Amino acid sequence: MNTSSSRTTITTPQRKNPSMCQHQPPCPTSDSADREAARLVAHHPEQGWSLLCNGVLLFEDTGELLPDGQIIAPHRPILAMTAA
Repeated sequence: MNTSSSRTTITTPQRKNPSMCQHQPPCPTSDSADREAARLVAHHPEQGWSLLCNGVLLFEDTGELLPDGQIIAPHRPILAMTAA
């Protein structure tokens, strides 16, 4: 039995995903300073993360995972202690 297929698979060194941001004006890109201002695509507070339309995974502790795999450490503001 011959099971060869006429389909071929083409691989590329870098995966290119189309932007999830389809609205106007477009959201900030994942490499811009205001990337956290992008719209929510998915929100899972019970798991502690949200997906933004620019492909950024935003975590509850304010850490981020960018679409290119770069990790942004949590950056919660440090509250100044006041003397009583």
